[in-house]
Amino acid sequence: MDPIGLTKDLVGIGSPTGSEKALADHVAGLFDRPPFRVLRQPVEAGRDNLFITAGEEVPRVVLCTHMDTVPGAAELREDAEFLFGRGACDAKGSLAAMSAAAFRLADGGARGFGLLFVVGEETDSLGARTADALGTGSGALIVGEPTGNKLGLGHKGVLFVKVIASGRRAHSALPHLGESAVEILLDVLNDIRAADFGADPVLGRTLLNIGRIEGGIAANVVADEAQAVLGLRPAVACAEVLARLADAVAGRAKLDILTTAEPQQLWTLPGFETAVFPFGTDCPHLRAFGRPFLIGPGEARWAHAADERIAKSAILAAVPLYENLVGRLLDGEDPAAPFGSGK
Repeated sequence: MDPIGLTKDLVGIGSPTGSEKALADHVAGLFDRPPFRVLRQPVEAGRDNLFITAGEEVPRVVLCTHMDTVPGAAELREDAEFLFGRGACDAKGSLAAMSAAAFRLADGGARGFGLLFVVGEETDSLGARTADALGTGSGALIVGEPTGNKLGLGHKGVLFVKVIASGRRAHSALPHLGESAVEILLDVLNDIRAADFGADPVLGRTLLNIGRIEGGIAANVVADEAQAVLGLRPAVACAEVLARLADAVAGRAKLDILTTAEPQQLWTLPGFETAVFPFGTDCPHLRAFGRPFLIGPGEARWAHAADERIAKSAILAAVPLYENLVGRLLDGEDPAAPFGSGK
């Protein structure tokens, strides 16, 4: 299997979150041959996870990545160095490299491993949360995300929160008769921006992004409602971040928690470059698959970008890295504990 050609095929099939079916059909067809068995796990109508096993055994090691992308047309193109297009970096390069590694492992006689390709990672991780029921008996999970082919030591969590401010509607010529929800929200957001949301000595500081703001209906109407969506990347427990957020809001607005995933400590094997990453993954939602590892081709700075890209050399380099990890874990090599904690 040519991982570069496969990546191009995958990028050419648009799969924004909620519309993964065509890509799932294509990938399932690739593995419709011995020694692989393909299980399609329904997640929602028209949306399936793919759980692919090599041989009859319950897999002891599972390669996992996601099929969905952020919105945007595929627009596949290439030059001598890069493949461009939505999902090339996040995470179809990982999916292609994992698939190529799986065929090479199987051709070499390896059994007892599997692949898990899920939907919905870019929004609510519904695919991963559904797939966790399949994980009984697995010992290690290798998640593919754009890490520059470095093995992750850990990554920040994910916390998406909607901040909703309420006011009193009035004519803008008589503002004293109303109370502007927009002005309340702006004051709240100003205090949120000034807040300290905690830090970890390895993962660094918690990050904040005010991703969306909306409110009001017209310039001549005092707004009675306004809201913003925050994207936080916790370096500490989500409960601590939420407590600090509530302190900053001080009762002036309602907080609606949309998505939460804790920061992660990850497992390693010697012989790999390592790093810590600021983005979230499906690792927190796949506990039943065992010890989590994180590695994949591509650079995070190109994920979700208007000119998303992945180096062809990175895809090729990822294939033997996945083979190495799977083979060593199947052989029973003992991984290093997260941050040396022994947990």
